[in-house]
Amino acid sequence: MDPILLAAIVLVASIAIGIVFSVPIAVSIGLGSFFAAVVLLDFEKAALVSAQRLFTGINSFTLLAIPFFVLAGVLMNTGGIAGRLIDFAKVLVGKLPASLPTTNVVANGMFGAVSGAAVAAAAAIGTVMTPRMKEEGYDKSWSAAVNVASAPAGMLIPPSNTFIVYSLVSGASVGALFMAGIIPGLIWAVACIIVVMLTYRKFGNPQPGQWVTLKEGLWVFWRAVPSLLMIIIVIGGIVAGIFTATESSAIAVVYCLVLGFVYRTIKVSDLPKALLDAARTTAIIMLLVGVSTALSFVMSFSHIPDAVSDLLLGISDSPAVILAVMMVILLLVGTFMDPTPAILIFTPIFLPVVVGFGMDPVHFGTVIVYALCVGVITPPVGNVLFVGARVAGMGIEPVVGKLIWFLLALALGLLLVAYIAPFSMWIPEQMGLLSPE
Repeated sequence: MDPILLAAIVLVASIAIGIVFSVPIAVSIGLGSFFAAVVLLDFEKAALVSAQRLFTGINSFTLLAIPFFVLAGVLMNTGGIAGRLIDFAKVLVGKLPASLPTTNVVANGMFGAVSGAAVAAAAAIGTVMTPRMKEEGYDKSWSAAVNVASAPAGMLIPPSNTFIVYSLVSGASVGALFMAGIIPGLIWAVACIIVVMLTYRKFGNPQPGQWVTLKEGLWVFWRAVPSLLMIIIVIGGIVAGIFTATESSAIAVVYCLVLGFVYRTIKVSDLPKALLDAARTTAIIMLLVGVSTALSFVMSFSHIPDAVSDLLLGISDSPAVILAVMMVILLLVGTFMDPTPAILIFTPIFLPVVVGFGMDPVHFGTVIVYALCVGVITPPVGNVLFVGARVAGMGIEPVVGKLIWFLLALALGLLLVAYIAPFSMWIPEQMGLLSPE
């Protein structure tokens, strides 16, 4: 058998077997890449090349942003931010008929953007909102579904670690990707609000919200402003060219520390645990990035991206059809794989194809991130789904039943993001963040 074909088979089979037997995805990718490299090279050369590629993959200044943003998110999650953002979201929602679940959606979007983590948003906001919605008469599983469905909006709204990972693989500007994610993130939140408005009467007998007085509203806004300012400082600094994405992440950590000490919600004794939590998350991400760099080398050597490109182009010569096939694949992959490894694996395969028919890498970045975000709330492996259900004190089965309409609305949102480029490109274009052709 041709060594290149055999290497491709070994690579795919090793990763698939690892997933089936619940081997950590980073280990599956690393071993699969090494075994495939052994087929292509001898054992000694394969070990040397794999180690070099792993080190090269994480030896990046841009990647330093990830541990800092992760630490900022941990500090925000333990710094009493959720309650202030929920109160502010309630003021924004006002007298909407389904004010409490709508508040959940808005608060998840804001907290997810501040913390950069959908899991943190689902846990922090869900802990407060799910009991409140139950007290107001909403079905418990539906309340959990609202929380779960809306939590990933913050993975699109900047700052976003997911976009940093995509930038590393694609070469697209981090600043442009951050700006490109704003409207798709809002589309995600609006899709959830629409489903809430259409279904809330079936799952509860809520009381209408109440307008607060101007004085109360200003006070709530004032309490939330320091938390929201982090987004403005980080994104504003990047867009204005004051500092890079990596430098902004360090500034975010300092800002979160100052905020926590001012709020008196973070003590010096809390810092070791926060650092440990951030280090654990960062270690997982960095290992994934390293082994995925080795994977990219093996795939390139084996011409797997070329084979996939030929296969996709053989299905149809229509860019719209090819993009639809890619989205289906990404939605399926997202059900059993986290966004970070999926981006590292599939971006080198799909990006040359979409660039070939004229799609901007920044636009494709919003598509791939949006599609994979759907996976974090989809069984069987959706981590946000499990966290949201656990916060609500139930299994995932009753929550999944209530998620169906949310998933359909989010899939429609994905089509809008994929096929209407201005939703992703307008803000970066207006800010001059896109490289000239």
